[in-house]
Amino acid sequence: MTKRSPTTRPRPVPRAAAAALAGGALLLATACGGGGGGDGEVTLTVDTFGVMGYEALLERFEEEHGIRVEERNVTDVADYTPQLQQNIASGSGAGDVVAIEEANIAQFMLQKEAFVDLAEHGAAGLEENFLDWKWDQGTAPDGRIVGLGTDIGGLGMCYDTELFDQAGLPTDREEVGGLWPTWDEYAATGEEFAEADTGAAFMSTIQPLFRVVTAQAGGEPFQNTEGELVIEDTPSTREAYDTVTGMSDLSAALPIWSEEWNAAIQDNAFATMPCPAWMLGHIENTAGEAGEGRWDVAAVPGGGGNWGGSFLAVPAQSEHPEEAAELAKFLTSPEGQLSAWEEANTLPSSPEALESAEVTEFTRPYFNDAPVGAIFGATAMELEPVYYGPDTQAVDDAFRAALESVEQGQATADEGWETAVSGSERAAG
Repeated sequence: MTKRSPTTRPRPVPRAAAAALAGGALLLATACGGGGGGDGEVTLTVDTFGVMGYEALLERFEEEHGIRVEERNVTDVADYTPQLQQNIASGSGAGDVVAIEEANIAQFMLQKEAFVDLAEHGAAGLEENFLDWKWDQGTAPDGRIVGLGTDIGGLGMCYDTELFDQAGLPTDREEVGGLWPTWDEYAATGEEFAEADTGAAFMSTIQPLFRVVTAQAGGEPFQNTEGELVIEDTPSTREAYDTVTGMSDLSAALPIWSEEWNAAIQDNAFATMPCPAWMLGHIENTAGEAGEGRWDVAAVPGGGGNWGGSFLAVPAQSEHPEEAAELAKFLTSPEGQLSAWEEANTLPSSPEALESAEVTEFTRPYFNDAPVGAIFGATAMELEPVYYGPDTQAVDDAFRAALESVEQGQATADEGWETAVSGSERAAG
């Protein structure tokens, strides 16, 4: 059995934040993924990014199946995805099993010959192991099962209890969640906070709110299944844009993941931020001991949401597709997802795992023992399916730039919208 070097992971590190936290990212090897070992045994390579909680699972798979597994991990998805795209396009270099981030799964589905149809390896009967919307995201329009769901980014709203107290607002998480069942009421709470003049902003940036609010509406916010841009034909997308730009005066205008944004977390310079499950680790790592007990987690406005998550797929270039599919099914099974949750607090996409005591009774001491498993799990179960088209990442980039220009006072909301739409059109060809 192959021994992997032990990795110290006291707290889960968010994938998108890794550039700010890590001194450098590992690069994917360019050699062909998988192959026979020196003794003739099968060796599988798994390409992952961020913290996926697979160390114990991979060792168990090796023991149970007599197959060696090597994990190639890249800290940041921004470094990982371009290399994966290159390896898939060239037909070599990808692992036998590869992780694909939520925003990029649709673009890989377009390459019909590039990935194994997992339905041909027993995955067709696994639908009930996943939330409906997660299963739909991993299934191509023509019925091919391209990816099996791993984690999701179920949402809560993190808030600074000391700043809320200074502003005369409640600090109990149930009362705080009751302040903002809708985004309009969240904005009204922000106005009340601003009037208290604590010296801090109500939020750090409006940028991530746009993705959150569009996801809550479900449907096809950016592209349809034919790859056509439908931004201006989807009322909920413009409504989400207007909702978040209407709160720009409550923002500290700090680009997410920037050094200034991280410094603001340390300095308690803003009071609220949308928190997917993986964001908690970033707050802990960034705020440190001084933030323990100061941050808490309440319900997110709008009735839940999702931000992030990934899938496992098997590239057609794998020399061992049957064994690779077995590994993908093993890692994404309800038991596998629970193991990853226990190792790295990656929120499962399995209803069975989400409803287990290991998740529902889990509390986070750093956040005043907030029952984050129950908070995140309950909202994830109620979400509407969202289709992210093949150019979602590029569209996201266009909107992020436009929203930043609005909150920094460089453009009006209408000007920002026109810039975002035109940028999306260029990105989508």
